[in-house]
Amino acid sequence: MTASLQGAKRIVIKIGSALLVERGELRSHWLEGLAQDVAMLKSQGADVILVSSGSIALGRGILHLPAGELPLEQSQAAASVGQIRLARAYQEVLEPHGITTAQILLTLEDSADRRRYLNSRATLDALLSLGAVPIVNENDTVATDEIRYGDNDRLAASIAVTIGADRLVLLSDVDGLYTANPSLDPNAVHLPVVKEITPEIEAMAGDPVSGVSKGGMKTKVMAAKTATLGGCTMAITEGSKERPLKALEHGARATWFLAAEDPEHARKRWIGAMKAKGEIYIDAGAVMALAKGKSLLPVGVEEVVGHFGRGEPVVVLGPDGARIGLGLSRYTSEEAEAIKGAHSDDIQAILGYAGRAALIHRDDLVT
Repeated sequence: MTASLQGAKRIVIKIGSALLVERGELRSHWLEGLAQDVAMLKSQGADVILVSSGSIALGRGILHLPAGELPLEQSQAAASVGQIRLARAYQEVLEPHGITTAQILLTLEDSADRRRYLNSRATLDALLSLGAVPIVNENDTVATDEIRYGDNDRLAASIAVTIGADRLVLLSDVDGLYTANPSLDPNAVHLPVVKEITPEIEAMAGDPVSGVSKGGMKTKVMAAKTATLGGCTMAITEGSKERPLKALEHGARATWFLAAEDPEHARKRWIGAMKAKGEIYIDAGAVMALAKGKSLLPVGVEEVVGHFGRGEPVVVLGPDGARIGLGLSRYTSEEAEAIKGAHSDDIQAILGYAGRAALIHRDDLVT
């Protein structure tokens, strides 16, 4: 991984509240510049996902709520108003560039629950394959801890790992990580590149919080830890300039946290370390298909052993019992038993609802 946006295939961009909202009003001119940057990245062949803060800050202004800490119910009310305005604003600035937007509301809990994680990943993948730009907001209207601690940095990292991004950019009100808090220590040194997140690096993260933004440097370093372990290189850069991503591409001051490997290898390593919950025996034709890098279809399945849920790991075995690999099943054991040997076109008739063509997708299989 290199410290650049050049050549990135899938980019997640997190936008801090202080960049989007000023004195309760949307910074429309800045947002138009961001839209130009998104169009630029897409023209270079990259998928783009935006993880946006700002719903509470914007809703606070619309509802004329006072400055300072708000009661939980008022924060959630502000979020519900602000989310609508934010979604419309993103649609309005990206539409002139021929870009379709989609809103997705998530919390960190959605990445902890395996079924919800898989649903989120499938939805995001589908949107990106159709050329859309998903706008991910933290679901502040129902979340509680997320509102109190402002974990949109970590949410962005979770999204980046979920969809196999190779770059994550945190647009913030700071230009990166320093050896100490630069506002308190004149001798603090800016770190342009962090190759490994050591305890010493974690100790350097102070916790400055502005009046609008909820996240501090601690949450950003935690986000970097999640992202880099998932194969995603991450940058923290000051984002208030008119074209922040163009500036970053041209060498703007930032801290780059380097991933040790690419997202695909990181994901395969993560799957390979899982403990299998069941076994799937496949026929010789399916063994040959998997050897060519294909997904496992139900038609090639001969036997299902064990009890497992959707998204849980299963061992794949050949007709002679030889281990072929380990993969994440897209069906429960009961569903897999029902559709084994069936053609993908027959899944809906068997299960009573439209399922996925593959029982184990090639991206979820370690051979």
